[in-house]
Amino acid sequence: MRLLFLGDMVGRTGRTAVWDRLPGLISDFRLDFVVVNGENAAGGFGITEDIFRATIESGADVVTTGNHVWDQREALVFADREDRFLRPVNYPAGTPGSGTGLYEARNGARVLVANVMGRVFMHPELDDPFTAGARVLEDCPLGGGADAVIFDFHAEATSEKMCFGHFVDGKASLVVGTHTHCPTADHQILAGGTAYMSDAGMCGDYDSSLGMEKEEPLNRFLSKVPKTRFEAATGPATICGLAVEISDSTGLAEKIAPLRLGPRLSEAVPDFW
Repeated sequence: MRLLFLGDMVGRTGRTAVWDRLPGLISDFRLDFVVVNGENAAGGFGITEDIFRATIESGADVVTTGNHVWDQREALVFADREDRFLRPVNYPAGTPGSGTGLYEARNGARVLVANVMGRVFMHPELDDPFTAGARVLEDCPLGGGADAVIFDFHAEATSEKMCFGHFVDGKASLVVGTHTHCPTADHQILAGGTAYMSDAGMCGDYDSSLGMEKEEPLNRFLSKVPKTRFEAATGPATICGLAVEISDSTGLAEKIAPLRLGPRLSEAVPDFW
């Protein structure tokens, strides 16, 4: 199975870059399944239903989120009726929406996607992500209920992401980190066969501060006094993500490579597709 995961879309420039490029990527790479993190798609803060639907229409199979999931209040409403929209699974019982979903890939495979949020340096502090992850795998194990298992681990601390990867190694196809917006160079297949990357990066303008216009973040570092609100940067976007080839027989990863397309970072395209 050919899987593409794209990091956090930030603002208009990030989401439109994904909408423009994703159909061609699906066609050129013959992708079976696509996951996109959309929690910063609406001006850098949350996601609207229109943006969610446009992302699905561009070819994404699932849209994951994170700590900004409820920044746009309408998400509290549409989360319950959109089964391809995921919020972190470790929110308390009764929270709108779902943190997991089982989907059919273009090749017919059953793909379980789970959105988990870390607790170190994160707000709000949710339930234990490790316990939540174990429960996800117990309910729908790899090779049993699912042919592939994907975790979007939305967290700040690299150590927490790495430990979660090792925690589910051999029981998941992929653990990929989101939230920090900076693509890491540690993409690898762990000892048990789980693909891992600490952060997929973002789809947005990298001439910025994590996708936001850099003047106000810089001002706050220098003066400690806010002058204005953060605004999403509007320059040309670079798309960042991760390509994974998953075994049809075991559900474990066989190949992994970063994807970077755009004007700001060195481009990278998987050479195995």
